[in-house]
Amino acid sequence: MRIRTRKFFGTIALLLLVVVWSLAGMTVAQLPWLANSGLLQAIFYVVAGIGWVLPAMPIVSWMSRPDA
Repeated sequence: MRIRTRKFFGTIALLLLVVVWSLAGMTVAQLPWLANSGLLQAIFYVVAGIGWVLPAMPIVSWMSRPDA
């Protein structure tokens, strides 16, 4: 697969990842045990804000691989 095609599919995958991650984060943030605690909210938002990078790294790495 050429790099241009990988970048196209990788971009779509990253967009889907961000949408699904944010929707899941909003759903979890509304749970009563989390919504009632300021400390847990702070921890959750830090983890949720940084956490999407871990699944995105392999996608970006795959996208930027040079052609054979």
